[in-house]
Amino acid sequence: MSSVSPIGSRETVAEGLNSLSDEKQAWLTLLMENPASDDLILAGLHLYLDQASEAPFLNSLKLQKCGEWIGNAAPARLQIRLSEAAKSSQHPAYQAFKDGLTRSGGMERAYPKAPV
Repeated sequence: MSSVSPIGSRETVAEGLNSLSDEKQAWLTLLMENPASDDLILAGLHLYLDQASEAPFLNSLKLQKCGEWIGNAAPARLQIRLSEAAKSSQHPAYQAFKDGLTRSGGMERAYPKAPV
């Protein structure tokens, strides 16, 4: 069992989330397939949200789009951690990201309601 270090840094993950170009989306999706990269993805997400919260202009539509994309692309094992990251601040940037994440329905797909 070898531990393979992920390619990238939290800065590159934050940059990828900021641009969300097709190339960056493919790279982030590939990164999310590797469970060893989970901490890197979340560190990059926190950096991205922190940078958005400090920006002079809040682009809530872009943050919602990012939340929706990552909610759709992330595997089930990341859904709770993404939700916790979105709830970690009351800043409007985090709220906009959380709105997109909720709209994606990732948590409902990962953890469907029991048919009681």
